Amino acid sequence: MSEENSAHWHDEPTDYGQIGKLPRFEAASANDSKGFVASSSLSITAAATEPELLDLPWHVALEDWPAEYLAALPRGISRHIVRFAHLGGSVIAIKETSEHVARHEYHMLRKLARLDVPCVEPVAVITGRTTPDGRPLNPVLVTRHLKFSMPYRALFSQMLRKDTLTRLIDAQAVLLVRLHLIGFYWGDVSLSNTLFRRDAGAFAAYLVDAETGELYPDLSTGQREYDLEIARVNIAGELMDLLDGGLIEEKVDPVATSELIMDSYRRLWTELTEKESFEIGERWRVAARIRKLNDLGFDVEEYAIKTTQNGSTIQLQPKVVDAGHHQRRLLRLTGLDAQENQARRLLTDMDTFRADNYPGMDEEYSAHLWVSQIFEPIVRSIPRDLSGKLEPAEAVHEILEHRWYMSEKENRHIPLAETVQSYIDSVLRHRRDEAAIMLNPDTGLLKILEVETEESRYGADESIDEYPDSDD
Repeated sequence: MSEENSAHWHDEPTDYGQIGKLPRFEAASANDSKGFVASSSLSITAAATEPELLDLPWHVALEDWPAEYLAALPRGISRHIVRFAHLGGSVIAIKETSEHVARHEYHMLRKLARLDVPCVEPVAVITGRTTPDGRPLNPVLVTRHLKFSMPYRALFSQMLRKDTLTRLIDAQAVLLVRLHLIGFYWGDVSLSNTLFRRDAGAFAAYLVDAETGELYPDLSTGQREYDLEIARVNIAGELMDLLDGGLIEEKVDPVATSELIMDSYRRLWTELTEKESFEIGERWRVAARIRKLNDLGFDVEEYAIKTTQNGSTIQLQPKVVDAGHHQRRLLRLTGLDAQENQARRLLTDMDTFRADNYPGMDEEYSAHLWVSQIFEPIVRSIPRDLSGKLEPAEAVHEILEHRWYMSEKENRHIPLAETVQSYIDSVLRHRRDEAAIMLNPDTGLLKILEVETEESRYGADESIDEYPDSDD
């Protein structure tokens, strides 16, 4: 049977107006003993047709796929069989599961992507898989790897300091706030179900597993707090495993550290949603509040101002807060797509460049000059063999920071060319290649990330599902 001739492509069925889970329907899997109807062809549901999918051996059980199709990525704890494969010029993650779960997760990831929430990109749901002798195989969900991202266990391939661990948890808290603001209940919050990208000295978190997620018009306090409690318990367990493996400092208390996400989450949630009262003569506080939210990386698209009964005070409450303020400004001015903190740092340098060299010039035009005179020359100066060390925006950020430290140390203005060369020689050449670390992991990293297949598949806690996505 030729897969190319027998595969049926279907447009993505996502109803973006639907709230919550997809309605359950009768859909047999390879583990179902009743209700199975043999299928002689693949059924591929995707937003776009990718013919390369047909080149993969869907007639073979995922755990038995030949090595020639697989990307050399370590596998972590999972209740599902997960493999990583090359697809054209990218890498995909393939997870075997039931049809309903695969379609629901695909549906949720498409919704989250359309709502501009950081998450992996869903590629397809593939059903109707059978072996050459007609034995049914489980459906799969296919997602695309997120370039320059790492699962948390890869970040712990060497001893990680406590402050770095805190930044990871802060990034997880920001992601959870963003999800809750749009009404998404995750239901399985953990470091394992999150990917991390470097973001100007911090980390940006991306949702990987949406299998248990549901989308509502709004979340109740109880739903948000339950998600937080799940996060606290799961993170504490993950940190205990790392502590046992000697991958975090012994002084780190897993339970106390896991509770940091609750403090970070509540602090940000309050800043974004609480009402603020002030005197009528203090209207400037409206702009001040909006600037503060912008500094946190959120836009205020709408806000409500109400005068109290005695007429002497005003109540301000942001109505719609959306993350990515600096990202959108940078994209609008330059066309550069960066993480939020990276965008903030690049915009600061862009504004300084304008003030020092072209005061009074139109913002859009000065931004164009900054790209052509600062950003692009820096990127072009990085040798080809080092270009995979960091993504361009992170490399430019680090070079600008390196220039500041050099100037402070030497008490003089450091030319950009001198800064770039110093950074390449003293810093960049000694960094591990983040674009390739997960595609070509060393033996030490594999030992850290690899788990016993049978034990993890059948003995792992159902609340932990590591479905990591990594670099192209």
